[in-house]
Amino acid sequence: MGKPRNVYLVDFACYKPESAHKCTKEQFMQLSAATGHFTEQSLAFQRKILERSGFGQMTYGPNGLMRSPKDQSLIESRNETEMVVFGAIDALLAQTGCSPKDIGILVVNSSLFNPIPSPSAIIVNRYKFRENILSYNLGGMGCSAGLISIDLAKDLLQVHPNSYALVVSTENITRNWYMGNNRSMLVTNCLFRIGAAAILLSSRPSDRGRSKYQLIHTVRTHKGADDKCYECVMQEEDDNGAVGVSLSKDLMAVAGEALKTNIRALGPLVLPVSEQLLFLATLIAKKFLKIKIKPYVPDFKLAFEHFCIHAGGRGVLDELEKNLDLSEWHMEPSRMTLYRFGNTSSSSLWYELAYSQAKGRIMEGDRVWQIGFGSGFKCNSAVWYALKKIDTANEKNNPWIDEINDFPVNVPKVTPMAC
Repeated sequence: MGKPRNVYLVDFACYKPESAHKCTKEQFMQLSAATGHFTEQSLAFQRKILERSGFGQMTYGPNGLMRSPKDQSLIESRNETEMVVFGAIDALLAQTGCSPKDIGILVVNSSLFNPIPSPSAIIVNRYKFRENILSYNLGGMGCSAGLISIDLAKDLLQVHPNSYALVVSTENITRNWYMGNNRSMLVTNCLFRIGAAAILLSSRPSDRGRSKYQLIHTVRTHKGADDKCYECVMQEEDDNGAVGVSLSKDLMAVAGEALKTNIRALGPLVLPVSEQLLFLATLIAKKFLKIKIKPYVPDFKLAFEHFCIHAGGRGVLDELEKNLDLSEWHMEPSRMTLYRFGNTSSSSLWYELAYSQAKGRIMEGDRVWQIGFGSGFKCNSAVWYALKKIDTANEKNNPWIDEINDFPVNVPKVTPMAC
């Protein structure tokens, strides 16, 4: 009776916008130039960011930013959120056959757009959830908020047995497109694109047979007590009063430190004993015996078959590929998600998992590691165990399924550029 309840991922869905929302790099630059807000130097900087972004020509933008003049009104911002969120939830309910009345827990994360009523209330109103639903809305928590939502839903399912939890991860860019010339704030304009994911979790033992995954671990790391970490991703005003999200030059170093802390907590839970002993031996030699030796980096490929690393930008993916000694095959879901959909914030991890499913790579017993980074600064992990082989014939609503044979594509490598 004291054992934790099993939490199952019944299914999930990612929103794929209509083709009218596709935004090529050239179109993005034309729309940016048409605003009249950017100097020639700022436009040249954005062009270089796009060239080095790892993006393709098929990412998606919202209606309000895909026209000239741009419309960043509250109405257009709501339209964007409703379009992507309702699209993902509609697909999920159709896939699972779950009725909105059966859902007892709702957790929504949208970092930058939190109107009144909240996005969670918008969803409750649309789907007419029952009056006693436990509804939560997480704001301002950055790209790692998706795994925070999963962790919160997991804890709620422990105390509410035989329940369904709906987790919705999204971000809104209409309201938060930066109209200034501060380089540290212009980067987010270039990298973020629209998207959303809806995930159905269950604590019902009877759902194990029809579920895709079981949640094994969640590990959360928060470095916000350190000022450098806290300030490396900050929403603020520039000298002219334009609001944007600035990225510090320390971002990569901060992300690396947060990942190390997260790995130290996750490693003992998932690594074979042999890897843990090697790590401990090098730690003792370095710290206590004062031997000059490089820290041992455990081989996480022995613990996981699949890696879903937040597609925040190519620089982050390059660093993690190097530091975790991953192959191109392991990095493929993250790189192709960045290429095809851009940075969709907290939902990117689910586009990556959908890619692996569409490729037919998920086998029964496989383990999946999702890694998310976000402002604060936070690094969060979730570990999933595949309960069955994922049949691509049942992936009709998968955003990749109609074009999966076109991937992977060769993304030209270029030297990174400091912001």
